[in-house]
Amino acid sequence: MRKIKVGIDVGGTFTHAVAVNVEDFTIIGKSCVPTTHDSKQGVAEGVVDSMLKLIAETGISSEEIILIAHSTTQATNALLEGDVAPVGIIAFGKGIEGKIAKKQAFLNDIYLAPGKLLPVYFEYVNTTNTVSHEQIVETIKRLHQQGAKVIVASEAFGPDDNRHEKLVVEVAESMGFMSTAACDLSQLYGIKVRTRTAIVNASMMPKMIETANLTEKAVRESGIKAPLMVMRSDGGIMDIAEMRKRPILTMLSGPAAGVAAALMYARISDGIFVEVGGTSSDISVIKNGMPQVKTAQIGDNRLSVKTIDVRTIGVAGGSIPRIEKNRVIDVGPRSAHIANLSYSAYAESDDFSDIEIEMICPRKGDPNDYLKIKKSDGNYTLTPSAASYFLGLVVETGHGIANMKAVKSAMSNVAAKLKMTPTELAESILENTSKKVEKIIKSLIREYKLDKNFVMLYGGGGGASAIVPHAAKYMSMQHEIAKDAEVISAIGAAMGMMRDTVERSIINPTESDIIRIRQQASESVIAMGAKPETVEVQVEIDNANKKVIAVATGSSDLASRDNKKNLDEAGLQKIASEALKAEKYKVQTYGSTNLLSVIGYSKTINHFFGLMKEALMPVVVMSKDGVVKRRFENVTLRNCKVGQVKSSITELVDELRTYGDGGEIMPDIYVVVSGKIVDMSGLLEVSQILSLVDFDLKDLDQSENAIVLGVKKR
Repeated sequence: MRKIKVGIDVGGTFTHAVAVNVEDFTIIGKSCVPTTHDSKQGVAEGVVDSMLKLIAETGISSEEIILIAHSTTQATNALLEGDVAPVGIIAFGKGIEGKIAKKQAFLNDIYLAPGKLLPVYFEYVNTTNTVSHEQIVETIKRLHQQGAKVIVASEAFGPDDNRHEKLVVEVAESMGFMSTAACDLSQLYGIKVRTRTAIVNASMMPKMIETANLTEKAVRESGIKAPLMVMRSDGGIMDIAEMRKRPILTMLSGPAAGVAAALMYARISDGIFVEVGGTSSDISVIKNGMPQVKTAQIGDNRLSVKTIDVRTIGVAGGSIPRIEKNRVIDVGPRSAHIANLSYSAYAESDDFSDIEIEMICPRKGDPNDYLKIKKSDGNYTLTPSAASYFLGLVVETGHGIANMKAVKSAMSNVAAKLKMTPTELAESILENTSKKVEKIIKSLIREYKLDKNFVMLYGGGGGASAIVPHAAKYMSMQHEIAKDAEVISAIGAAMGMMRDTVERSIINPTESDIIRIRQQASESVIAMGAKPETVEVQVEIDNANKKVIAVATGSSDLASRDNKKNLDEAGLQKIASEALKAEKYKVQTYGSTNLLSVIGYSKTINHFFGLMKEALMPVVVMSKDGVVKRRFENVTLRNCKVGQVKSSITELVDELRTYGDGGEIMPDIYVVVSGKIVDMSGLLEVSQILSLVDFDLKDLDQSENAIVLGVKKR
């Protein structure tokens, strides 16, 4: 029997569903329905409709489905539209810490979007004496009388002792209130940020839980028993039960799903991913096989939540040109469907010779210079999609092929009225879109210190071919449109890994502290449904902010690791050569485990007119089926057995450590073993690395192959 994962992406216009065979990652089928924003069941109706349509059209049986995962715009939309519940805060403390709690947890109404505020009410409970159940009941009643619909509990040093926060949740739920304990979202000190994060989380719980319940009910009624997962904003997935407690983690889950697919399906290890819809485009960085993650913000308010760093711009496949004095002065941010205009590129009629040109204001407050084409059978506009088709830049057609006769007729007749050639008009439209894309991409290259020699643009989304080919040409960059681009986010939801992050405020963490936090992160993703054998944990020590961070990822199945078609060594080396841009060099395999290979080449760089020489070894770590997991610009490595890993690490540290004004500078250490890359780059002392190695490798066969990589810090 096949094992199938169903991924569903809730977009602004359409909801897409795909079925992925986990044995070989092939797409079994796709479906598309309009997103049900106006339904009584909200977007949940579209999620279920797209899934049922997919099942009906592909003949998939419910027994074959092992997982359903969907991204959602619900959390973001709830905040932008102010569709949130008023929050009552109960802050705890005593003595000096009580004064801190009163001052920092007493937050004003939180700004969400223009004209949208989140109402907040406050009560303080002194913990000098024992806090009783009855005391919490009375406090919640007072908050409810003020207007609170959901409850938040926060204490100055809650990460160390969360008994009061947990008591509030218990009492609130017994009284029929949804509630959030700040400790369930963040274990860092800093009551202001922890409380604000809990407030935002609690405020969206009623809407998100209603949607989750409707979705789960409909899925179960369809006879499907597979786990139901939701995409997280950091690129992972979590089960729907966890989402009910922490809905805030789904903010920006749509763009995160696209990045997940770029990594796992499009196999992008380094590049800039541009996901293009009809109204907006999401741009993000993938570096060394990893998405770039940042701290989330609501307005100017920082939260204790991690999201993939996505930059959104208001230009996409359906954006409308703005015209002034017979020239294109801008494109977007308004799109054709917002202005109730049809795409000329997909018109049924071929003839645009009898038209009138009008400049309109799509929405109140917009400029009145957006292009409208009046025609006897309706109102149309030109878009980047039409311009890209006209210039022959479209390769991947996504939802369907344009009507080329209509494209040429519309472009020619509008151009004539603007006293331009059709090519000048199409180029002018796309040049304006490319300027906007270029601004973001240049900023990302600077910010993430990307190597321009390795940067490539990858396009996803239904409008990818409308934006990415011209932008790449405009910036003299290479580009590639992802296979199945129009459903790339749905694929990302299906292929998403369970993921969770644990952060703790610890000054001078011990080896046992590090192992405990690592274990907590690991246990969290296993509880979500990840197989223990698939779990990988990266630990980082942030001395500047006095905290330890553990990020765990894992998969719900082993098929994605074990059953894919392996390549021979020549095939792996060919992919590695392309990934490393090694045209002038011959790559070789430096080491292998049963599931991974380290492939690269050696080169020498001359400095100071050849007086100094530097030897470099760029490598990639690849799975046997050709997926590039990580890329390194320069490593020193040791091939060994698992039982020799610790001594190999000690050798590499002695060889690669340097010294600066702040003292010893440790190299970054990675261990490639079996199908994992054990990342210890965030650890600062040899003893910490060796303790974590002991813990991570203790259950492995000591005679198994391993490769230790060391990266010298500059």
